[in-house]
Amino acid sequence: MAPRRRRSTVSPMLLAFGRQLRRYREEAGLTQESLGRRANNGRGVTSQYVGQVESGRTRCTREFAETMDRELKAGGRLLALWDDLVLDSAFPTWFDWPSIEAEAVALDSYQCMVVQGLLQTAGYAEALLGDEDAVHARLNRQKILERKSPPPPRLTVLLYEGVLHHEVGSKEVMREQLERLLDSMSSGVTVQIVPDPVPHGGASGSFVVATFEDLNEVAYVETPSRGITLSELGDIHVLKRKFNEIRAAALPVNMSAECIRRVLEQRWA
Repeated sequence: MAPRRRRSTVSPMLLAFGRQLRRYREEAGLTQESLGRRANNGRGVTSQYVGQVESGRTRCTREFAETMDRELKAGGRLLALWDDLVLDSAFPTWFDWPSIEAEAVALDSYQCMVVQGLLQTAGYAEALLGDEDAVHARLNRQKILERKSPPPPRLTVLLYEGVLHHEVGSKEVMREQLERLLDSMSSGVTVQIVPDPVPHGGASGSFVVATFEDLNEVAYVETPSRGITLSELGDIHVLKRKFNEIRAAALPVNMSAECIRRVLEQRWA
């Protein structure tokens, strides 16, 4: 069955929360009406309200999320996801991507300026961000690659070769960062280096496409001023086509590892 089309007027961030609420409700064998009766200290909410939360069309309160977490025996997971929707001050208000990538089963990323955030070392991130809270938030996002349950998302990164040569921070920072890339490749992450010339579509900017368990997809595109989260089917198709075109020009994984080692030894030793 083809994946459902997402409406751009619905925040992918709220969809991620609503999807999990619906999953826990269905596993508990409850209807929207019966679950709604348990909210508000027994005063309840309408089944329509529960439906709006599950479809991502309204933002529920933290109190509602806490009650649902308790009633559905979610073990704090629903409440933690709600906290991700609000995010912390280290993320701009428009940055809803962390909660999305945490829900993904696969992440396909093209990076033409810097190392993918999920693979950055603390030193590299600090040199880029210059803010302790922002660095902590970025490193905290990387925990999804280490989790046991659910399994970590399959991460594939197409990395422009120039990123390996561009100094961020210092030679020591770059040496540590390239070593981190090699370590991640031995731990199941796919990294492929994109050599010059940059293929058609690769010069327009970095992006990530997240795929969920139900095969729905959401993308994050970087612009000079900020990032944009996209969910329209047409936008996703364009980005997936770009990703495949860029990947066709990328080095195989073993040659990519050799390329990283060569730059590490010749430029950053």
